[in-house]
Amino acid sequence: MVTHTGRRQSTQHAQTVARDLVEAGFEVRVIAQEVADLELPAGVTPVDDPTAAEGAEIVIALGGDGTFLRAAELARPAKTPLLGVNLGKVGFLAEAELSTIDQTVRDIVAGDYTVDERLTLDVRAEYDGRLIADSWALNEVSVEKGQRAQMLELLVDVDGRPLSRYGCDGVVCATPTGSTAYAFSGGGPVVWPEVEALLLVPISAHALFSKPLVTAPTSVFVLTVDPYTSFAVLCCDGRRTWDLPPGAQVTVQRGELPVRLVRLAPRPFTDTLVAKFGLPVDGWRGNRR
Repeated sequence: MVTHTGRRQSTQHAQTVARDLVEAGFEVRVIAQEVADLELPAGVTPVDDPTAAEGAEIVIALGGDGTFLRAAELARPAKTPLLGVNLGKVGFLAEAELSTIDQTVRDIVAGDYTVDERLTLDVRAEYDGRLIADSWALNEVSVEKGQRAQMLELLVDVDGRPLSRYGCDGVVCATPTGSTAYAFSGGGPVVWPEVEALLLVPISAHALFSKPLVTAPTSVFVLTVDPYTSFAVLCCDGRRTWDLPPGAQVTVQRGELPVRLVRLAPRPFTDTLVAKFGLPVDGWRGNRR
């Protein structure tokens, strides 16, 4: 169980969820650094290891999308299904809401859920034959300018062929899951999670051709920081960052390991989109009938 301990509401619900699962006969593991803030019941096991989710039946993230992405770092290598319970604002990645948390616990105890797989990204960054970064992302990989006052020059190749050189704030490579996150803010399309594809979205590009692209899931992106531009920053899911010197090269492609997500009561993605974004189904001017 992974919790946003900075919110009092989250810690209270974490205590209740942990107690209910322990009483149902589950072994509950909690990140060691969170235990002191949660005042959890007896029977909870503190863990402080990247392999904490190994052998677990499910990983539960109680919080917003940031907490979910943190929990995904534990769940993905263990191939353990991940369930998000939204205690934040939008919580686009969460399957359950606070209002249904009691029923969610009952469904977990009964094993009444299914599991979907979400496409991920693998990323490598190299400079002068030296490996700078080797990581992954569920939502997106971004290469952005490291100095606010200077434009970043990026050469983008797709599938081994040059596509364009962008003078820009950065470029976002996203998954369908991440299409509603940073890529969406940059003008990218919303892509249904079931679609297997990759997204390439230039950010504030000073170019006539700067539209977002949707490519095949087998595509490979290579982003090269121009040797004569300023340094850049590589970021995975807004959580893991590395500085990139001029001349560095970033390779992004479909991840070998997906993230397995718990589905409690599957519903059309359209309903999720309307609910999370608060879309006016009757139109922006209302129903005039």
